[in-house]
Amino acid sequence: MQFQIPEFFLISLLGCFSGLMIGCIGVGGVILVPALVFLGGIPIQIGIPAAMFAYILSGAVATLVFAKHKSIKWSMASLLCIGATPTAFGGAWAVSVVNPRWLEIGLGLLTLLSGLNALRTSHVESATHSAASGGAMFGIGAFTGFLSSVTGTGGPLVLVPILVAASVPVLTAVGLSQVIQVPIAVAATAGNLLYGTVDVVLASILAVSLTIGSWYGAKLAHNVSRDRLRRIVSIVLVVVGLFILCGVAWRLIR
Repeated sequence: MQFQIPEFFLISLLGCFSGLMIGCIGVGGVILVPALVFLGGIPIQIGIPAAMFAYILSGAVATLVFAKHKSIKWSMASLLCIGATPTAFGGAWAVSVVNPRWLEIGLGLLTLLSGLNALRTSHVESATHSAASGGAMFGIGAFTGFLSSVTGTGGPLVLVPILVAASVPVLTAVGLSQVIQVPIAVAATAGNLLYGTVDVVLASILAVSLTIGSWYGAKLAHNVSRDRLRRIVSIVLVVVGLFILCGVAWRLIR
């Protein structure tokens, strides 16, 4: 696709904002694809593969920042990544055959429920240790890989609420969500290249802007209160989710 200067800046701004939220509190990827679709007018089956490609670089950079601060539990990360990689590839196949309207409905529900969950858990302190077993980590990774790939959310949005519910400390959960982005994005991109297509121009713009945002977000995660940011983002997610679902409903009843 070719973009005019206003579109280029809009996409870059969306990428930076999404990256900032992903890097800081693990929520942001769900904003990116709906914004590309409803604000940028980009078809969802083009926006999702481009976003998944962009998460490769942004996830790697955020992972390096969290690793530098020793905020990643690598034993847990390895199990999550092993479970997520094959299902992310399967999710890319699903994108190529599922009706775009169903993808939009799925995105809307995921956005809305994530926002409501973030509001519900905004004041809950995580335990210092997780009770989840190795098998549970593998299963969580598999679920995260498929759902992240098919919705273009990259991993953190799905993974962070699950890990927090499993009593994983918030900072650890966000760190793990940065790691899982990379294998999910690589596997999903391979599937998208095989079953569909990747818009190189759009993917490149998103890769650069997401990476910039993720780097700053990962820095902020270690320096500011995540509770305040989570409350802000949760409200945004609820509004965006309702907007998507209302848009789909409007087109169905017309």
